[in-house]
Amino acid sequence: MRRAPTVLHLDMDAFFAAVEQATKPSLRGKPVVVGGLGPRGVVATASYEARVFGVHSAMPTAQARRLCPNAAYLAPRFGLYRRVSEVVMGLLRDLSPLVEPLSLDEAFVDLEAGRAGPGAGGEWSEQRARAIGERLRREIRAATGLCGSVGLAGSKMLAKVASERAKPDGLVVIPPGTERALLAPMPVRVLPGVGPATGQTLRRAGIATVGEVAEAGEAELVRLLGRAHGTALHLMARGVDERPVVAERDAKSVSVEDTFDTDLTDRTRIHAEVARLADRCVERLRAAGRSGRTVVVKVRSYDFSTLTRSETLRGPTDDPAVVGEAAARLIEGVDTTAGVRLLGVGVSGLADFTQEDLFAQAAALAPTGEGAAVPGAVRPPGPAPSSEADPVTGEAAVRRLPPGRDVRHARYGPGWVQGSGLGRVTVRFEGPGTPPGRVRTFPVDDPELELSEPLAPWEGTGDGGREGPGGQRSEPATRPKDMSSSGTGAPAPGTSSP
Repeated sequence: MRRAPTVLHLDMDAFFAAVEQATKPSLRGKPVVVGGLGPRGVVATASYEARVFGVHSAMPTAQARRLCPNAAYLAPRFGLYRRVSEVVMGLLRDLSPLVEPLSLDEAFVDLEAGRAGPGAGGEWSEQRARAIGERLRREIRAATGLCGSVGLAGSKMLAKVASERAKPDGLVVIPPGTERALLAPMPVRVLPGVGPATGQTLRRAGIATVGEVAEAGEAELVRLLGRAHGTALHLMARGVDERPVVAERDAKSVSVEDTFDTDLTDRTRIHAEVARLADRCVERLRAAGRSGRTVVVKVRSYDFSTLTRSETLRGPTDDPAVVGEAAARLIEGVDTTAGVRLLGVGVSGLADFTQEDLFAQAAALAPTGEGAAVPGAVRPPGPAPSSEADPVTGEAAVRRLPPGRDVRHARYGPGWVQGSGLGRVTVRFEGPGTPPGRVRTFPVDDPELELSEPLAPWEGTGDGGREGPGGQRSEPATRPKDMSSSGTGAPAPGTSSP
């Protein structure tokens, strides 16, 4: 164990919701819920204003709407969240080359490997680590307008415990030597590796707190949980965690999945959905600069039973036609007559190069005769058009504009969708660098209204200072070039802390 709190854990506060508040001025200080919006949707993140009403992540969206009906319910914008995450992770890498990302909004940092170095005398101290953590929080706020909570301790487990205690928008240091007293009254679920099953096993044995885990002894824990798990848990309960910060966490697979509002039974629709998921999966694969050899299809039925089917290709690929064709073959072998609740497509066996399966590619691209339909045929790569033909009826589908989606109007400029239905769409025209904007309603097929790319919190209206919402002019804001050593706590122009 380290003699100084030089393991840092950063957890951005209500990250998805905070990004939405930072880029939508009218939502700042108000409850915001990000996640699936359909009847079977699940909350991904809730702002702290929404958490007051009992809304939390992993809660069904329908339940969240009952608890907090006046919140803004928005579809996630993962592309924007990744852009913001890259800025935050860049600031962490300015501290140390040993950064272990856990998700878009969470990471460990080993300060001892960093360029900042110890303080006077060549020794790390609590004061030195605290100063670095406070500077990091200021730089994140200045660069993105968002808040992050920081935990500092002598191990990864305790640094994460500290960041949880620091929320929201705080910093907590756990000095080495105080670990056992701090952990003792905490519930066993705070320990890494204690999930629902392990927790239930411990509760049946009368063990509910970390202190009781330590008192139970290694032999009893090994009897209950097995040698590897029991030994590791006993060490953790005593505050001993020797896991290093690992800079590269190699992803084992890339996948996407969708849960449908109503169970799918039509085979044509199912094939179309699998093709769409295959395209999205390849987009993520390419964004990560990877290829994969094994294509996996996941199917969850109406009764929640889940099965997977996989096919291994001759070599790794990132070709959407190859992945789509393999996924189509796999779904052909699955009985979906009872109804499909969820579909997923994934690629595993990842590599940093491609060796195309020429036979599969040739089959995917082979002509089938005029007017012939190919089950599961994939469309060309690229984003889906805003309006597509319904796969069952063949009729033109109404453009889908979920709440939160970015749009631009030829006359009114950039904005975001507040709601849509009955052939109408309501748009609020505002951006990160503007005051709260006006709301206007249009026909959903208005030719002057088009989808647009989202703006990051540090960006302005993106229109070069043209007249913005409410008749005011706003200059475009840009993210500061180098915030790593500025030490300033002032937010970037046009941003606000949610």
